[in-house]
Amino acid sequence: MEENREFYTLTDEDDNELHFALLGTLEHEGNVYKALVPVNEDGEEQSEEYVILKCAVDENGEDVLETIEDDEEFDRIADIFDDEFADI
Repeated sequence: MEENREFYTLTDEDDNELHFALLGTLEHEGNVYKALVPVNEDGEEQSEEYVILKCAVDENGEDVLETIEDDEEFDRIADIFDDEFADI
């Protein structure tokens, strides 16, 4: 497991725990987005596909990651991440 990577355990709507590693963070138009890749419990990447989630604050003041509901917003952010990752 890479020690310098950030890892997240997220719970889906069916209460399944899913593990992810942070690929990148992007601040755009006042919002923060995270690109995460699925990993197993040992931190090994499980896919070349990644997900993009938006950082938000819930009603309790806790930081949360949420799905981007707006298709145009998602496409815009995905294009920025794709361009960023193409340079790596």
